[in-house]
Amino acid sequence: MGGISWAHDAPRSRLVAFDGELHVVRTIANPRISSPVAVSPYPGSRLLVTERTGEGVVFDTAGNPVREWESPFPAALYASDDHRIYASRSPFFVQFIAEDGSAPLVWVLDTLGIPHGGLGTIHVPEIRYLAQLVNAGPLAARDGVVYFAPLTRDEIFRLDASGTPVWRSSRGLIPVERDPRFATGKERRVDHALINIAMTVGPDGRLYVLGGQDSAATRLRLDVLDPETGEILEGRILGTPATAVAVNRRGRIRILDPDALLAQIPTHGRELFAPAFALANLTGKPVRLEDYRGTVTLVNFWASWCEPCRAEFPHMAELYRETSRKDFDIAAISDDVSDAQMRAFVREFRPPFPILVGRGRMKAAYHFRGLPYSVLLDRQGRVIERIFGFGGDQEFAHLRDLLEREINADAAPRP
Repeated sequence: MGGISWAHDAPRSRLVAFDGELHVVRTIANPRISSPVAVSPYPGSRLLVTERTGEGVVFDTAGNPVREWESPFPAALYASDDHRIYASRSPFFVQFIAEDGSAPLVWVLDTLGIPHGGLGTIHVPEIRYLAQLVNAGPLAARDGVVYFAPLTRDEIFRLDASGTPVWRSSRGLIPVERDPRFATGKERRVDHALINIAMTVGPDGRLYVLGGQDSAATRLRLDVLDPETGEILEGRILGTPATAVAVNRRGRIRILDPDALLAQIPTHGRELFAPAFALANLTGKPVRLEDYRGTVTLVNFWASWCEPCRAEFPHMAELYRETSRKDFDIAAISDDVSDAQMRAFVREFRPPFPILVGRGRMKAAYHFRGLPYSVLLDRQGRVIERIFGFGGDQEFAHLRDLLEREINADAAPRP
């Protein structure tokens, strides 16, 4: 788009823009970007982001959210061309929900995210609860042509306007294809292959498919296909799954270390946490974000019905007790609609940190995907890091490391 290529950086909840020399020129971080799994062009020189949970979120290239829609599947993956949006069942968040074959393989959406038709028919396995898994997979689109590759089968195919396959291609990785099935034994798990993971039409017009070299995807491979015939023109074994792939207009492929690629991201200063809140505590006393200025603060959004929040609260209490109030504080904001349920939760956990009352209005104000959602702020009320969900001991070890570095750092404003 305009000489700039965009990629998603899921671990850091952001989008990253590269120039033609693969230098980072821009990043976009926003509460609406929680766990991005794909980004594609959207009509009007905008960006369509697929969230792991299936929402489609449109941004302009300045980082402003334009619109958002819910997934037409339990969780969708999106691709787009100049006029339409296409949605498949996401290979990144498969849910075990039975299907009867009435839903299409691919939904066709307008630019508002509203489904207006479907392409293709799905395969309903003998175990219908595995239908989402069997029919999940990456897709790509260009000029009204749709390409799809099932997650669990060694197939890649092109669909015509009616959803009928024009061609099918296979790498010959699996001698005998079979549907996923429940494994025998005490542990409840599903045996299935991981074949096709990601797909795109490159700037050279060829089709690029990233997949597993083995059934567990412990090693990756990249295949390049002729989009007209499905012929595999080139195949590469990439090795480790931690790989970044770049392709230019001449079809030159570069295999890169993603950590080294992202390490060059410039620091533009921290953004202020917004909107600033003014909420009552449990006694009705008003508390403002400004009251926390001068201390490193963890703003935590939670609710009594949120099971991960219940697991997180003891960790927050421990962190709160082991730190000084002159350096660190917590503002735990309940998003409960029910005051009685919120207070029952507080009586059960007896948190040592302040509880603020959001009355179910916080998601509309801060646009988080789910709970818990936390934002670590510096002494000036600027965002150090956003934390989506609860990551257990590992998350709080990382949080302690951030706190130690921030508390010991120079408190002067950064450029």
